[in-house]
Amino acid sequence: MYAEPQGLPDPDYQPEFYAGVPLKRLLAWLLDTGLILVLCLLILPFTAFTGLFFFPALMLVVGFVYRWATLTLGSATWGMRLFAIDLRQADGARLDGAGAFWHTLGYSLSMALPVLQLLSIALMLTSSRGQGLSDHMLGTVAINRPA
Repeated sequence: MYAEPQGLPDPDYQPEFYAGVPLKRLLAWLLDTGLILVLCLLILPFTAFTGLFFFPALMLVVGFVYRWATLTLGSATWGMRLFAIDLRQADGARLDGAGAFWHTLGYSLSMALPVLQLLSIALMLTSSRGQGLSDHMLGTVAINRPA
């Protein structure tokens, strides 16, 4: 049986938890974005194709609900699950509904303002735990899924 860790793994003593995570996050993001695009294309006929006029807003709403729901249910989106990474809170626990909401909101805001997204990417590539901007603000971190 797997017991939840007490706190986050230390990147100096347990680097295997952080190895390759930025690349895995990018690949997971690409997969999740593709899935959100497909979901939005499936929704279009139900809007009598008026959704074409507000397609970016539709992508934003569907993406928000998708990320919030998948993070709440498993502390990872489907793309993250495929690449074996989880988001964890500062105490090492999985995200709950509130944590998933705040993380998704931070992600959405950073996507809305490209300078914030660039800062988030730079932080992921340079910080010892590979945390993005919203991760730093919330104390969350993406790690390789424990065995």
